[in-house]
Amino acid sequence: MKIFGVTGWKNSGKTGLMERLVAELTAAGLRISTVKHAHHAFDVDQPGKDSYRHREAGARQVLLVSHRRWVLMDELREAPEPPLADLLDRLDPVDLVLVEGYKRDRHPKIEAHRAETGHSLIAPEDPTIRAVASDRPDDVRDRVGDRAVLHLDDTAGIAAFIRAECGL
Repeated sequence: MKIFGVTGWKNSGKTGLMERLVAELTAAGLRISTVKHAHHAFDVDQPGKDSYRHREAGARQVLLVSHRRWVLMDELREAPEPPLADLLDRLDPVDLVLVEGYKRDRHPKIEAHRAETGHSLIAPEDPTIRAVASDRPDDVRDRVGDRAVLHLDDTAGIAAFIRAECGL
């Protein structure tokens, strides 16, 4: 399974880029899975629902199943967050796993960058970032060395870059 990340600071366009890449790559016939890292508490369940009540009662895992989908919720209950590699081992085999976030992990990545956020680039200090996708590519080109610079809205170009990097 190939792995490629989309990283960047908050509001840099990561999620929109991920969404467009999934659509572009699946349209090309690739099987894609995604992993999204959240830096805050989140909940995919709703208070009052049976599965929520199971978790609140103390269940470590809750498997929710319907005729359309299933989801396994795993409560860490004070255990440390598992490393990305352990989580990837839980996924079914696909052609490519796109990982959003996890900027400190060592897999290859593309950095999403929007000038208006005022954030500095991560790429100059991170050799795992293979390219930068920016809304102002000409403004960042001289700051990223020999890495590719693409326009943040060039989904087809970014997808082609990722496919080439992953040998897909």
